Amino acid sequence: MKIGRLTISDRASAGVYADRSGPEIEAVLREFLGNDVVFEANIVPDEVEKISAALRKFADEQKCAMIVTTGGTGITPRDVTPEATRAVLEKELPGFGEIMRAQSFAKVRTAILSRAVAGTRGACLIVNLPGKPSAVRECLEILTPAIRECLAHLRGDNPHCEK
Repeated sequence: MKIGRLTISDRASAGVYADRSGPEIEAVLREFLGNDVVFEANIVPDEVEKISAALRKFADEQKCAMIVTTGGTGITPRDVTPEATRAVLEKELPGFGEIMRAQSFAKVRTAILSRAVAGTRGACLIVNLPGKPSAVRECLEILTPAIRECLAHLRGDNPHCEK
C-alpha cells in the first residue's frame, strides 16, 4: 500500500528546523499497518494552493491509498490545511476530526481548537493530523480501526466478511 505523508510548515519547508511529525507518521503507521507500506513524502509551506496541489498529486498521479497530513490545523492566519483539504475532497468524513478532538480534549484542553478534517478523493483517504509528533501518535491510535475499514471500502472489499 502506498501512503502519502505531507508536512505543512513554513519553517520546515524552508529548512529552519527538521520535520519530526512526518517521520512519526511513518513510524506509527508501520507499527499499526505493517511493513508492507511504501511512503511518498513532501513538505510544503502553509499555502492553500501548494497544499491542495500536493494532495492532488499524491491521490491522482501517485495513486496513494491514503494521505496523512501534519500541521496547519490550528486557528492562526497561516493555518490553512483544512481549507486546502476540503478543496480536493469528494466526500468529507467528519467523524475523524470529531473523535480526534473529543479524545484529545481529555489530555489537552485546547484540543478543541483543532480544525482537522478527513475525507476521500476517489479511492484515497485523506486525514489531517496536528503538527506535534506526540499528537500524531495519539490521533493515529484512535483512528486506526476506522482507517483500516475505510481503506477496505475504498478498495472495494467488504471489511465485514471473513475471508
